[in-house]
Amino acid sequence: MAIVLGIAGGTGSGKTTVAQAVAGAFMDNSVMVEQDCFYLDRSHIEPDKRKVVNFDHPEAIDLTLLQQCVMQLKNNKKAQLPVYDFTSHTRTKQKRALGPAKIIIVEGILIFHYPQLRNLMDLKVFVQTDADVRLARRIKRDIDERGRILHSVLKQYFNTVKPMHEKYVEPSRYHADIILPEGGFNLLGVETIIAQVARLLRYDGE
Repeated sequence: MAIVLGIAGGTGSGKTTVAQAVAGAFMDNSVMVEQDCFYLDRSHIEPDKRKVVNFDHPEAIDLTLLQQCVMQLKNNKKAQLPVYDFTSHTRTKQKRALGPAKIIIVEGILIFHYPQLRNLMDLKVFVQTDADVRLARRIKRDIDERGRILHSVLKQYFNTVKPMHEKYVEPSRYHADIILPEGGFNLLGVETIIAQVARLLRYDGE
């Protein structure tokens, strides 16, 4: 079976940077599964109402499909991941083929909240970063990459992102095997994770 590495943390914590660093260390032997691809489709809801959906609540994620894809990859099979459009808050008709690979990196804010998903993971890393730093990174990302405006980003942050982080994301760090401060800037920490994944890979191959 493939090795499954879970990387969680708050929005803007640097977990994607960590995931990409690990993936880069193993090149073609690894694939990444982003939780953000698995938001439930909102095409049946009027566009104005989609904007007020709580996307940081555990029920906003299609857990069944996410778990199914991770299980397929863990069993050395291919998986078809959905493609999500963050501008319209809808799932496109496209699919993204992934795998098989020896190392599956699952990344997202809520992935440690779900017991059935945690149970598929061989190693769990929680990226811990100061809240002000995370907010600054979130503002830049949402404006630059997702076509948002500052007022909208801040409103969402204080209405749903921050309270959901405190209720669901932050407590999930207790399920982690490793707490990584400062994300990708913690080079020694990232190297330690890579070494641990390599050890698991060798153990699995014996």
